[in-house]
Amino acid sequence: MGQTEREKAIYKVTWTGSLVNFLLVVFKFLAGIAGHSAAMIADAVHSLSDFATDIVVLVFTRISNKPQDKSHDYGHGKYETLATAIIGIALFAVGVGICWNGLLAIQTVWRGGTLPPPGMLAFWGAAVSIVSKELLYRYTIHVGHKTHSNAVVANAWHHRSDALSSVGTAIGIGGAIWLGESWRVLDPMAAIGVSFFIIKVSIQLLKPCIDELTESSLPDNVEQQIVHIVENTPDVSELHNLRTRRIGNHYAIEMHIRMDGHLTLYEAHTKASFIEQRLKEMFGKDTHVGIHVEPIKKPDGTYGL
Repeated sequence: MGQTEREKAIYKVTWTGSLVNFLLVVFKFLAGIAGHSAAMIADAVHSLSDFATDIVVLVFTRISNKPQDKSHDYGHGKYETLATAIIGIALFAVGVGICWNGLLAIQTVWRGGTLPPPGMLAFWGAAVSIVSKELLYRYTIHVGHKTHSNAVVANAWHHRSDALSSVGTAIGIGGAIWLGESWRVLDPMAAIGVSFFIIKVSIQLLKPCIDELTESSLPDNVEQQIVHIVENTPDVSELHNLRTRRIGNHYAIEMHIRMDGHLTLYEAHTKASFIEQRLKEMFGKDTHVGIHVEPIKKPDGTYGL
């Protein structure tokens, strides 16, 4: 599969997932409100998190890929990070709110109160979610394997996790409908269960954003790859002051390297450019690479090998 065909396949499956998520969000909210089901409303928010994530991938990825300009010397990569962080914070707040409302409903039952029974529309909403998400998982995992895209495969398993959360929603709503008044507490219990899924998603979104915004270094295995490339470059004797970080989807790499002090400026520049090209081949053409070249200093204070 060529690069263009691969990109088209990835965008197609992502757009398909976005459309399904959008329809599910609308349907679940209507079913949850009309069916008086806290669990279905919580599941709708869970689907909304998927839709919001897809929007970040489709829209803000394009913005973050804009080249550097006068106002953004390092490009626009952190626009995607900012959007993801906002979504993560909003989802965390909503997840905590749903959990709190579920606990209040359970407290009402413990004090002898009654809850309104959820309607069948809410149950069918959960059933539709299970079927559609499972079909979407099978389609997405097929495309992910065909295009050899880890991101698409991960998104496929996200669809599967949503289908499983909807199974819990269906059980809670179904039990509240068919097991009688005393079992209506299953609906808010299911809502609390789904709220934990929402909070988990929010944390998964926020953690890499916090790492990036606090200028965390790249993982050790990535830095080891950088060191391997540099140390296997002829006439480069030492790498030090390695500094790495993430800018959106791209890496920023800065380092000092030592070479023979008798090399001409042109020769030193050529070797540094070779390292830069190797790093961009490894981590992407938009990788920011800064290399400071130093001469090797011998014990007697002179420079050279």
